[in-house]
Amino acid sequence: MSTRHSRRKTNPFEANDHFGLSMDDDMVEITTDARRDVSDLVDRSQGSKNLMDVPLVDDSSSRTHYDDFHTIDWLKDLNRDRFRHRIIQKRKKESIWQTIVTLHDSWSGWICVLLVGFSSGLVAAVVDIATSWLTNIKDGICVNAFWLNKPQCCWASKNLTFDEYNNPKCPEWFSWPEVFKIWNNGFGEFIISYFFYTFWAVLFSVFAVLLVRVFAPYASGSGLPEIKTILSGFIIRGYLGKWTLLIKTVGMMLSTSSALILGKEGPFVHVACCCGNIFSYLFPKYGKNEAKKREILSAASAAGVAVAFGAPIGGVLFSLEEVSYYFPLKTMWRSFFCAMVGAFVVRMINPYGNGHDVQFSIDYKAPWSSFELIPFILLGILGGLWGACFIKFNIFWSKYRKTTALGRYPITEVVVVALITAIITFPNPYTRLSMTDLIKILVGQCKAEDESYLCNYRRNFTSANAKILPADAGPGVYKALWRLFMALIVQITLMMFTIGIKVPSGLLIPSMSIGAIAGRMAGIAVEQLAYHYPHFILFQNECSKADESCVTPGLYAIVGACAFLGGATKMTVSLVVIMFELTGGLTYIVPLMAAAVTAKWVGDAFGKGGIYDAQIELNGYPFLDNKEEFNYTTLASDVMTPRPGEPPLSVLTQEGMSLAEIEQVLKETSFTGYPVVVSHDSQHLVGYVLRRDLQMAISQQRKNHRVSGKSMVYFNQTLPQNPSSSNGALSLRFYKLLDLAPVTITDQTPMETVIDMFRKLGLRITLVTHNGRLLGIITKKDVLRHTYSMNNHESVFT
Repeated sequence: MSTRHSRRKTNPFEANDHFGLSMDDDMVEITTDARRDVSDLVDRSQGSKNLMDVPLVDDSSSRTHYDDFHTIDWLKDLNRDRFRHRIIQKRKKESIWQTIVTLHDSWSGWICVLLVGFSSGLVAAVVDIATSWLTNIKDGICVNAFWLNKPQCCWASKNLTFDEYNNPKCPEWFSWPEVFKIWNNGFGEFIISYFFYTFWAVLFSVFAVLLVRVFAPYASGSGLPEIKTILSGFIIRGYLGKWTLLIKTVGMMLSTSSALILGKEGPFVHVACCCGNIFSYLFPKYGKNEAKKREILSAASAAGVAVAFGAPIGGVLFSLEEVSYYFPLKTMWRSFFCAMVGAFVVRMINPYGNGHDVQFSIDYKAPWSSFELIPFILLGILGGLWGACFIKFNIFWSKYRKTTALGRYPITEVVVVALITAIITFPNPYTRLSMTDLIKILVGQCKAEDESYLCNYRRNFTSANAKILPADAGPGVYKALWRLFMALIVQITLMMFTIGIKVPSGLLIPSMSIGAIAGRMAGIAVEQLAYHYPHFILFQNECSKADESCVTPGLYAIVGACAFLGGATKMTVSLVVIMFELTGGLTYIVPLMAAAVTAKWVGDAFGKGGIYDAQIELNGYPFLDNKEEFNYTTLASDVMTPRPGEPPLSVLTQEGMSLAEIEQVLKETSFTGYPVVVSHDSQHLVGYVLRRDLQMAISQQRKNHRVSGKSMVYFNQTLPQNPSSSNGALSLRFYKLLDLAPVTITDQTPMETVIDMFRKLGLRITLVTHNGRLLGIITKKDVLRHTYSMNNHESVFT
């Protein structure tokens, strides 16, 4: 149902149907500040004016006051919470119980975020453990303990070795050809391994898409565009429900393990917000107030990033910079606490098995040289170009999916993409690895005992603790570079078509993997240039000494991951903090900052906003970005409804309407509220009444046999001098349903001011007046439609 307010439809009731009514006739006053039954109040209807307070029914079956796909009213919800808080504070001295209630109200927010942080950390640890096991099951199984993944199976082995790609090997781990004792070597072993890898990849993806399609359609994708929209005040029922939480959790284990080029870190934010939404209903302060609930959801978003990357501070900054719309100081403290609890739980469970709460921790602190800012900035430029290309192609492909037959067969699309991905990625050992394992290898530093291709330099080590000196690259390094280049092309191509399919998926880790590959290749290139040309003008001051290495290729992988992720998401501050928390590389903040800022500048040259903003616009969500500027000279009269020459608004009059007339207006229209004016002739504004309040009041009064369609309805505080007749039917007074102070502007208000009001006050609607007379109404979608049209965007609101 749209929140847009349009014209009034034909009214079948005429004014000459009203008859005279004396002051001694019956009158019912509808109020919202009591909960009494109608039958208890009928006895009080005796008297000179026969006034009685008939309460508005409190719909206890409804958790909030909003319907699905509606925008919340931030001002009213926050004012309602302040009023509730004043009542609690006023009563706290009445008894010990009221004091306990007051203390519980004060601590309920902290208790709620504690539960959210704990549950988010627990879910994240379970997902990480299960994902690691499912990923390794494509390769083989630990026969003696099938519940162990490959690294765990080989930890206690006395014959642990590593292959040319730094993969562990041990007798306790059986590949599938070894399990079935078929072809332990040669081409036959390759074919059997190829078959099982493809079989498990397709099977996992099929289960993931079936779970999403059958049980929770909202569980697909990363969920971040929708989370941003929900935090801005939009209602999407079921998006943060328990079924979505369950299916998203199981689905991202399966989809991430299926070799698809996607990640699980973005969906962790969605999972954490589901936990926040569910736990908020344990505390009516948050569960029954949508504006307050969004404080919990902001904290949950921070916890989602914290448990995904082991970056609690980065999570708080991510919530502030990227997803939150309303972020007061107390929400920042609670977000910090929630993220801390989540990261602590992950650390205690230790799902990575390395004693750290991050996967990509580095063990080197080699200083970086000043000349390296040049390749770092070049990586930022590449990241910005990659981000711009990815955003444009992803939006193009998403539109194609929506407008063609491809969108009608999501299961087939997932199966085909998974099959093609498995077939392409298996032959290359780098693409066969999970992307988290690949990033871990790329950001690492070569050691004396490392025999992988990436570390195949012409060095002669005398001990395992020998110092790493500059050296010429061996044939293994060039072989690794060629395969990394092929892995780069494969991941870029497959990611373009994978992000957006109907399985739980994120783009954070794939973007980082692509950036890490590009960065490691660039790092090796700079390293070899510095080794072969140490007296070049760029290297002579830093790399002329033969007894120390001035270039660390692993650092370039970190910077490349930051640049490419920043190019896709346009994050800056939070991204840098996440990266140094993720790796522990506090020494490398300046290179990370240079790459992130450059990537954003280059990306902004091709279009404002990151991938999440583009997806919000594509899906037509009513999200009013508070980071954009409006630089046009239009007025409120250019945007309001109705425009000149159009029929007038659907309004209610202060007096003179019967109950049947109001019911007819409610039946013929579907607006969320109606302006109340003195009369149709004067159009002087009195107030604004919500559709929901009217429906509940009328539904209650219809239970009274003295109320009929001929009952007259008044929105006056005092009775009129000559009220209309209702032929003996009980008249109704809806004065206390009115919002007597709706937000109003004049028709000459600049739209720049109107947009700032919608952004900073969180408005749903504003009424447009001229000398006190109602002219029109502006809704949030009117503002969005006008903004898009002025920016030459195609309107997505119909």
